[in-house]
Amino acid sequence: MAHLLSKYQLLDRNSVWHPYTKHSSASAGLPVIVRGAGPYLYDMDGHRYLDAVSSWWACSLGHGNARVVEAIRKQAGMLQHSILGNLSHPCAVELASKIVTLFTGGPRHVLFASDGSSAVEAALKIALQYWHNIGRSERCKFASLRDAYHGDTLGAVSVGYLPEFHKPFKRSLFEVFQADSPCCASCHLASNTKTCSVECFDSMQSIITQHRRELAAVIVEPLCQGAAGMRIYSPKYLRKLAALCRKHDILLIADEIAVGMGRTGRMFAFQHAGIDPDIVCIGKALSAGYLPISATIVKKAIHDTFSDLPVDNTFYHGHTFSGNPIACAAAIETLAVYEKENIVENAARLGETLADEMNQLTGLPGVSGIRCLGMIGAFEAQNARQIRDRLLVHDRILIRPLGNTVYLMLPLTVTPDLIRTTVKALRKAIMATNAKACQP
Repeated sequence: MAHLLSKYQLLDRNSVWHPYTKHSSASAGLPVIVRGAGPYLYDMDGHRYLDAVSSWWACSLGHGNARVVEAIRKQAGMLQHSILGNLSHPCAVELASKIVTLFTGGPRHVLFASDGSSAVEAALKIALQYWHNIGRSERCKFASLRDAYHGDTLGAVSVGYLPEFHKPFKRSLFEVFQADSPCCASCHLASNTKTCSVECFDSMQSIITQHRRELAAVIVEPLCQGAAGMRIYSPKYLRKLAALCRKHDILLIADEIAVGMGRTGRMFAFQHAGIDPDIVCIGKALSAGYLPISATIVKKAIHDTFSDLPVDNTFYHGHTFSGNPIACAAAIETLAVYEKENIVENAARLGETLADEMNQLTGLPGVSGIRCLGMIGAFEAQNARQIRDRLLVHDRILIRPLGNTVYLMLPLTVTPDLIRTTVKALRKAIMATNAKACQP
């Protein structure tokens, strides 16, 4: 087995370009994962790792869910792929029909894609063409939050520019109005959460008021800006934003790709605020992370402006694998598992356990800004990378800090005991790295 591992690591170094991975890390030889079961991944050497980030926040049901795997197997034997251009197939119809029932506020239509960035790109283009369709082409600008992340394609980067990721592409991006990023844990206004008047909204309000006649849409990650460092903010902010967008007839796009599908203790994070976005993007956990699929969900009133009669306003946009039957089958079964096993409700309860455990890290040297939202837990640590390394070596726990932000996004199917064990290991790693840093 050691010989086989060396073979794969050599081939890996010579052929694979790993996303978000430094060349020096890849050249050292990466673990080669061969299977998954529940919340765990197993490498070629037989080591078991706790997947504490749900494989980039996607595997909400853990690995190897028998029902989803069987749905994939069954569909693969019937229809592997068929385009949705001037054709349809049962899986796409059934999945879209199920997705729209998750929303209130009237009928909607679903446009499928393969990944989150593509869903966001579609949302941006839909917003622009909507205003063109109704004779308001001057509405061609976007507003977003500073430090947002909406994907790595150029349109998504424009509305979600992070210098540490995207600096080489800055000159090729279109102009976006960026409001100050809200985050309750680091609020410089030191507002009490019970009496907070959401002063952090002032920046967004100023932008919308000043540019209301040229704004096509505002796009946000509801309640938690993920790649920015799990910046969690109040539902009050979303309510103010939705009301102001409605007042000025500006579309509101909710990017739920990371925070949707039960991650925050509700099916969608925006539901905590009781709002009704015009366009919603979902992905990642839509198929339990098992196959690439995403969706852009659009209100019917917007969709209907794309008619081809009397003028052709067809949305000439799509992807080869939009609504792939096997991916759709995985997503259909994922939604069925969510309903049968009360995944969202259980995630809310597990989130309470996570918050209780994370709060016990308060007061540890080098730890600050502890915050939780459903099954998202995060804090700032001076030795984030060292904590990551120790957890990997000593506890076989996989985390991926964002700068100084250490976070947990465990599968929504873990037990309360596993949450406690994980945070206990995290506490030990913090203490050990602090002790090492203090050594002469």
